[in-house]
Amino acid sequence: MRILFLSRWYPQPPDNGSKIRILNLLRGLCERHRVTLLSFRGAREGEACAALPAPAPEEVRVCRYREFNPRSVRSLAGFFSTAPRSLVYTHSSEMEGLIRQAVGKTQFDLVIASQLSMGAYYRAFRGIPAILEEEELAMYCPWACGADSLHNSFRHRLAWAKHRSYLGRLLRHFRACTVASEAERRLLAAAVPHYQSVHVIPNTIDLSLFPAPAKERVQDSLIFSGPMSYRPNYDAVLWFLREVYPAVKSEIPGARLTVTGDPGSFPRPADPDVVFTGWVDDVRPLVGRSAVSIVPIRQGGGTRLKILEAMALGTPVVTTSKGAEGLDGSDGIHLRIADDPRAFARCVAALLRDAQERERLAENAYSLVRAQYDSRVVVPRFLRLVESAGAYGGKGMQSVSLEEPNTGHLTEAQ
Repeated sequence: MRILFLSRWYPQPPDNGSKIRILNLLRGLCERHRVTLLSFRGAREGEACAALPAPAPEEVRVCRYREFNPRSVRSLAGFFSTAPRSLVYTHSSEMEGLIRQAVGKTQFDLVIASQLSMGAYYRAFRGIPAILEEEELAMYCPWACGADSLHNSFRHRLAWAKHRSYLGRLLRHFRACTVASEAERRLLAAAVPHYQSVHVIPNTIDLSLFPAPAKERVQDSLIFSGPMSYRPNYDAVLWFLREVYPAVKSEIPGARLTVTGDPGSFPRPADPDVVFTGWVDDVRPLVGRSAVSIVPIRQGGGTRLKILEAMALGTPVVTTSKGAEGLDGSDGIHLRIADDPRAFARCVAALLRDAQERERLAENAYSLVRAQYDSRVVVPRFLRLVESAGAYGGKGMQSVSLEEPNTGHLTEAQ
């Protein structure tokens, strides 16, 4: 098929969860179909974006993304729109023009719009079968986005009502919608009950790109990977440093924390054992040498690729219930889960003390990733959905099976 893929993120370098997901799905699509990629680029990509690894799209066009500024006049005018304010502000006439130009010169069999920000351009590809890929609702929900006051809670509830209404209208133009977890699927079903063609496509990583787990680790080392410009990451690290880290240090005085990603305006602690590396080209060596990966996420939605990456590198994970949401990992078997600061600190300290327990959790976690989250398992499910949407004109989409009909063996097509 000829597929037009629209992406909010240019997926190279794959330095956040959205980029990793998009890159892995794109590679699977390009192995079997002819793909055109239209993407926004961020400030780091510059004018000349890095080439995508093979198999790659036949054609790639990019334009600059305008980051949402909630205090701008244009954003304030969005209060009077039926679309969410962020979509009103970030709408790009240049991107809309690129889409219309691509549609005008090529007869596409399918459009895949990655995330809501790209689904909002549906008018530019109206009439072509389309999939909305990875709709993430939890980040908009008042009970998931961390409303910290009565005013904010009321504001978030109004925004959630507007978002639900907009999404209900938008999904009429998409034959299928994918989400990253069963929790997100249930949330979407409750938000837009009339829309039935929702499919869970888990976040995925390519295990072939990960080195074997390191035998030697930096003693008493902790790591958190992710930019502080993302609010759930900011909240997670702030909570850990204020509520958890002092208790860890009292148990393990030599404990050291490394935080990767853009630190932004995060308040730097005075503790010399807390290091902010800033943006790094590849976090895998840092995560792979660490004794424990912490993911104290308390907000947001989706599933945490930082957890899957740590598991793939053999680094045991301590996270919260929110951080583990959407993953099939079990507390005490694949990772440790704790929501109370003292319990979180006890889990971290216990793992730093016990090398055998770290190895046990890491081995179980690696087996879980290989069985359920490796690209060789997830991407074929996505391809079956894509090919059903394009081949059958949307008929039967609600009942299409994404499971491999054979008994766990990959087919030749996979």
